[in-house]
Amino acid sequence: MLLNWSVAIAKLIVGKFIGSTSMFADGIHSFSDSASNIVGLVGVWLAYQPLDEDHPYGHKKYETFASLGIVLLLLLACFNIIHTSIERFRNPVAPQISTLSVVIMLATIAINVIVMAYERRQGIRLNSDILVSDSMHTRSDILTSISVLFSFAAVKLGFIILDPLVALIITIFIAKAALEIISDASKVLCDATIIDAKRIEGVCMRIPGIEKCHKIRTRGRQDDVHIDLHVLINKNTKLEKAHNLSSILEEEIKKEIPAITDVVIHMEPLGDRDE
Repeated sequence: MLLNWSVAIAKLIVGKFIGSTSMFADGIHSFSDSASNIVGLVGVWLAYQPLDEDHPYGHKKYETFASLGIVLLLLLACFNIIHTSIERFRNPVAPQISTLSVVIMLATIAINVIVMAYERRQGIRLNSDILVSDSMHTRSDILTSISVLFSFAAVKLGFIILDPLVALIITIFIAKAALEIISDASKVLCDATIIDAKRIEGVCMRIPGIEKCHKIRTRGRQDDVHIDLHVLINKNTKLEKAHNLSSILEEEIKKEIPAITDVVIHMEPLGDRDE
């Protein structure tokens, strides 16, 4: 967060000083990175609150929900940049490109590369939606910063109009990052299938006593998967043995896929028609 704040402030101050719309727009983008870190901290804090009566399945979806806050910040940044760019088209002003502005852009790109790589690596390791989505946000910041450097070169060659044009191109990168985050979050919030049913079926059929399984459903996050399924066993099986089979199956499923935190098994007698 501190690195993102320093990057944003540097771009905003220097961009305003030299009159570069593209650099100032990139600063706004970086500023939304900083704000998203705060959203992330709040989201993670809520996500790891202990179970309670009102939330028997836990609070982890709050982290996914918080990632949508980053989307809002990205879209607000797009609106601001588009408005500023249109004004610059109407009233063209040649930015005063200096060595300092180029050095600032190169330094911020280097910082963002380090931040993105570290955050994405840790996000994958921890199965954290908020870290992965924030690293995607930072990745788009790197791309926009590179485009700003190209606009600097164009301005030096006399193509002043390319400065606000690059700023508009930046909004495309920002919007793309927002859509990717929405896509990932919607899969969790709308209970899309997380694990292939055939993988679960393979675990079931390895256990002696289980004849068939069907109606396999999975939902949740990559680090908090909930599953329910129907299992068919011999119709003459005693209740105690059926219960033991259920416990063994739950243990094997969780061993096969550690991300599964909850398993609901419905036992059914295998009838003549099923056979």
